[in-house]
Amino acid sequence: MALLNLGIVAHVDAGKTSLTERLLFEAGAVDRPGSVDAGTTRTDSMELERRRGITIRAAVTSIRLGDLTVNLLDTPGHPDFIAEVERSLAVLDAAVLVVSSVEGVQPQTVAIWRALRRIGVPTMFFLNKVDRAGADVERVVTQLRDRLAARPLVLSTVDGPGGRDARVRAVELGAEPVVEAVADVDDALAARWLTGEPVGPRHVRRAIRQAVRGGRLSPVACGSAITGAGVPQLRHILAGLLPRGARGDGPLAGTVFAVDRDGHGRRAWLRLWSGQLRVRDRVQLTGNRPQRVTEIAVSEPDGVRVRPSATAGQIAAVRGLEARIGQHVGDPPRRHLYRFPPPTRQALVEAVDPAQRLALFAGLAELADEDPLVDLRLDEHEAQAVIRLHGEVQKEVIAALLEDRYGVRARFSGTLTACIERVAGTGTAEDRIRERGNPYLAGIGLRIEAAEAGHGIEVRPGIEPGRLTPAFVAAIEEGVRAALRQGRHGWPVTDCVVTMTSSQYWPRQSRPHQKFDKSISSVAADFRNLAPVVVAAALRRAGTRVCQPIERFDLNLPPTTFDAVAALLGRLGAVIDDTTTTGGYLEVGGTLPSSRVPAVVAALPDLTGGEAVLTTRFDHYAPVTTDDPPVLARRGPDPADREEWFRAVPR
Repeated sequence: MALLNLGIVAHVDAGKTSLTERLLFEAGAVDRPGSVDAGTTRTDSMELERRRGITIRAAVTSIRLGDLTVNLLDTPGHPDFIAEVERSLAVLDAAVLVVSSVEGVQPQTVAIWRALRRIGVPTMFFLNKVDRAGADVERVVTQLRDRLAARPLVLSTVDGPGGRDARVRAVELGAEPVVEAVADVDDALAARWLTGEPVGPRHVRRAIRQAVRGGRLSPVACGSAITGAGVPQLRHILAGLLPRGARGDGPLAGTVFAVDRDGHGRRAWLRLWSGQLRVRDRVQLTGNRPQRVTEIAVSEPDGVRVRPSATAGQIAAVRGLEARIGQHVGDPPRRHLYRFPPPTRQALVEAVDPAQRLALFAGLAELADEDPLVDLRLDEHEAQAVIRLHGEVQKEVIAALLEDRYGVRARFSGTLTACIERVAGTGTAEDRIRERGNPYLAGIGLRIEAAEAGHGIEVRPGIEPGRLTPAFVAAIEEGVRAALRQGRHGWPVTDCVVTMTSSQYWPRQSRPHQKFDKSISSVAADFRNLAPVVVAAALRRAGTRVCQPIERFDLNLPPTTFDAVAALLGRLGAVIDDTTTTGGYLEVGGTLPSSRVPAVVAALPDLTGGEAVLTTRFDHYAPVTTDDPPVLARRGPDPADREEWFRAVPR
């Protein structure tokens, strides 16, 4: 049976979840369409999703259209979850981008469209809400051309838009406007048409399929997810014009795009690109040792069903794999590999009831395991956790999950811009046994020096091989990495090389006629606990610079508003790189400190009459140029204060 993995994507409140429910109803998968407002949708399973009427986690469900099985991925529409959208896009064969025919192209519409283009997902548009007052299909189609630089192919028309009795009619593939639009992107069809040869629906359908697969055309259907108007025409386009999933028979290849937990434990969601996966197979994910599959459940029209195997094109929930989102099996298509941007905000979280501290930490660890975009750093000394985030709504989501799933009420501090520290120069330090108050039976010398941006932290043994046992070397690296989580200004230190320059230890000993005696023998904890003290001293000599995240922005706005917007951007520290004109609008690109993005978002509606479309993405870190860089309060004892550290971390 043919398969199509289809994403339903949109700006928040454009109606994508309602469209998913309507497709499920039309296919006979549900007795009645669920309501977002009533919290009865099939794909919004989280209590917070039902309460707020927004999609937070991508969900998979399946329908059957004739001989075609369609796996529907309902993805988030809120800007805070664009990364959730992108990792779902990575496993799609095609996507339906839902646009409201009342509000038209909105900021998140632009962000999602650009992600679809970047990843290379064939896309069609569904212009929803034609039954609402103010619906204007022609205006929105013009926006698709002007603001998205898309090539829309309109395949349905609306009679009586703006009323509950709006009716949608399909445009025949042989109609002259359709043939003309397709001929613009297909030379073979253009040649037939210009020479007067017959051009039938069969020729047009083949040309549309090829153009959609290559991203040269985007079919447009109109309708209403609430009334069902236009949905039969949409189903016809899905079954007849969108590219279907390839059923590769080669070696096993798959991509992990989600991790969650149900009543039976942890499971990883995979899209299989080729080959077959069976229960009891040993599978090797990137960076992991081979692991055995213990259960496979496949998304099918009647639900997610346990099966003995899954084949290419299918989406499966697999147990037994310690998988992380973004890992893959074998060699998936190159366009489907993606990187997660670092979060640019952070907040402290702690349990309202101190007795629930351990439950809080355990719950947060599970949530971070499911979602790589939750960057978690636990601090048991202060009974707090630091979470790096992409938006304010993520705080609400995490709090709701902690309470619903683990029964823990949590509170968050105010959100801060998440900075980092980079090493400014080179610094060395050394500590020896029984010198300067060192209570540990370990001696370490370290040199720390800057590395290029993106290098991360590299720890080199440095000294001659065999001088220290592997356990002691591993303990030193563990202590070094722990120390670099909080630099001289409290931010994580990265992009540096730490090299061991000397070492000292007391060999494994015992007193006469007794067993091993820790009091006169070095152990791994000695090196682990001393390393932060040496790192702090080396960092003091090398110096560090606080660096703030910088966003790359793309701003689409009316030309008449440019002067006012440029003045605002200049005041907020933006650098404009280029400006171009597209469809009567200005496209302005540049960079802007992440901390200033909320101010721009707040001011744009008044400056542009609500017409500006701003999209941002993390670009790089840059040094803070002020004399008073931001400082993050230290959590736990400070290894730079030797006496305090030795008291707090005794041998």
